[in-house]
Amino acid sequence: MPSALKTGEVLRARYRILKIIGQGGMGSIYLADDIRLEGRQCAVKEVEHDKTLPVELVRQARDQFQTEATVLARLDHPNLPKVSDYFSSGARDYIVMDYVPGKDLRAMMLEARQADTFLPEKDVLDWASQLADALTYLHTQQPSILHRDIKPGNLKVTPSNLLKLVDFGLVKLAAPGEITITILQGRGTALYTPLEQYGGDSGHTDARSDIYSFGATLYHLLTNQPPVDARERFLHPEAMIMPRQLNPAISMRVERAILWAMGLHPDDRPQTVEDFRQALLGDFIPSTRTQFIRPVVSLRAFFARPPERTLFLITLVLSALTLLFTLFK
Repeated sequence: MPSALKTGEVLRARYRILKIIGQGGMGSIYLADDIRLEGRQCAVKEVEHDKTLPVELVRQARDQFQTEATVLARLDHPNLPKVSDYFSSGARDYIVMDYVPGKDLRAMMLEARQADTFLPEKDVLDWASQLADALTYLHTQQPSILHRDIKPGNLKVTPSNLLKLVDFGLVKLAAPGEITITILQGRGTALYTPLEQYGGDSGHTDARSDIYSFGATLYHLLTNQPPVDARERFLHPEAMIMPRQLNPAISMRVERAILWAMGLHPDDRPQTVEDFRQALLGDFIPSTRTQFIRPVVSLRAFFARPPERTLFLITLVLSALTLLFTLFK
């Protein structure tokens, strides 16, 4: 793990580091004071490139970072933190964005679980509507921007109840017919990741991949339990527990919408975030709860679609590696 910046250290003669507020394998996120704008605090996200990689690969990664940072800096939406600066220092790249005060939804859900209760559906749907606004904005950019890591921990609620979708670590710029661009390699968090994203950047992902993660996030927020991950569901469809079995206060309409969003195949999900919003809050109600309630028909249809052969092989290889690790650890 990269060595952390020290408290009081100043980057670019402007950002004074206060403390670490997040940490990962490729760097950290810091809370910092903006020396130039008195009273402004910001979040500084750090990416450190692997020094053992060939020089050309590092150069490509930094070019990708510049491309993505430029795109993110152009975004302007109330439910997204504003990116205000980006720069490099030595082997590290930095993105500076608004610091978002408040709790993330994972913390709020854990508090509800400890109190032996659930987050109110009304509150969750309010946050879901705000998240839908943010994702619709991202997906309709040119080129479309995919977040790819939607989860409760990446959703913060400010003291004024404004939801912010944070952490663009796995963001992807989708260019139809071309290779997509990413600055960080990753697959998101397994509990909220659709099957097609298990292939990393070699897999085909689109807006429907974010919709799966959106649905899985709502499942977790409303039930206090994470959903069974997509690979396990593919192998054992019966492992999936219906949301209302865990929390009977969930409305049938919301359960149906969540299960629709969590369809294993992209074609079995809402095709746009707005479709999903309408299923949650509007006039549209899906005619079926979801295809994984019909496992035999579902799997047969799954193999009939060309991309699913690749997904099956990925799942088979991952399962074999897990078994080998268990046998020889």
